[in-house]
Amino acid sequence: MAISAQAAGAAQGMTVVARTQTQLVRRRFFRHRAALIGMLVFGGIVVLAFSSIGFGPLPGWWDKSYLATGAVVDQGRPTLSLVPQFLGGEGLRWGEHPFGQDNIGIDYFALTMRGTQQSIIVAFIVGFVATTVGTLAGAFAGYFRKKVEAILMRLTDVMITIPVLIIAAIVGRSFGDSGIVVLAICIGLVTWPTLGRLIRGEFLSLREKEFVEAARALGTSSSRIIFRHILPNTVGVIIVSATLAIANAVLLESALSFLGVGVQPPDVSLGQLIDTYRSAMTTRPWLFWWPGVFIIAIALSINFIGDGLRDAFDPRQTRVRA
Repeated sequence: MAISAQAAGAAQGMTVVARTQTQLVRRRFFRHRAALIGMLVFGGIVVLAFSSIGFGPLPGWWDKSYLATGAVVDQGRPTLSLVPQFLGGEGLRWGEHPFGQDNIGIDYFALTMRGTQQSIIVAFIVGFVATTVGTLAGAFAGYFRKKVEAILMRLTDVMITIPVLIIAAIVGRSFGDSGIVVLAICIGLVTWPTLGRLIRGEFLSLREKEFVEAARALGTSSSRIIFRHILPNTVGVIIVSATLAIANAVLLESALSFLGVGVQPPDVSLGQLIDTYRSAMTTRPWLFWWPGVFIIAIALSINFIGDGLRDAFDPRQTRVRA
């Protein structure tokens, strides 16, 4: 006679623990080393950027402002030293201007932290707007089909055929002077088509499942079926896509600011810093490399987090790659 797994485990003196889907996802994610490293790096960057120079009414622990000019010391060279003396370096030293100074004596650490703040804010707003619009468009197109699907998918096709950078550049040129929030919302409104197609595919598959047919037979409204029955089953795709959208938004905002159609003065972003000081790459390379290092670190860490979330939400994963 067949016995259940619980009975077999009890017969062998073992306790069988049933894990929920949330526990399984969390367990897979925390076994993904690259995702954990990415989460630590990104969390460290966020804490450093927003705690050092402060944000809004909240003061920071760094005593210099990204707006205050001063005398340029030692041609603005960085005072940061991470090489110990026994290795031939100057020892571990933070100094007065760890990232150096720009042409007019502004502390470059404070300026880079301000640029990091703005780039992160823009990226998260773009990711949120693009994810929301893409999810709704894909959900309605995949569930209602016919005219709704035709209209939304043709709009998606048109937007996909035009390079995102060109659309975003036009938007940046039109709304760049309105502030970073307006700019980020406008960019988010033109970067949703890829997620919309993914969600549409998920809805096309799920709308034919037995639980959806049962809900229809009981007279459940379409809105309730979409938001209470089908949408929760696509949360894995949405979360992973949102994470990748944020990483892409960091690079897109940097590219737009580099081209001069992104964040406009007096605001500052990492891409704008690279554009402003690209001519100094051969004479004072620290003015070019510090923003570049933070752009790469933010994009890579978020991509690693997205990779870990993708593996964690994949039901076919029996183990997570280290």
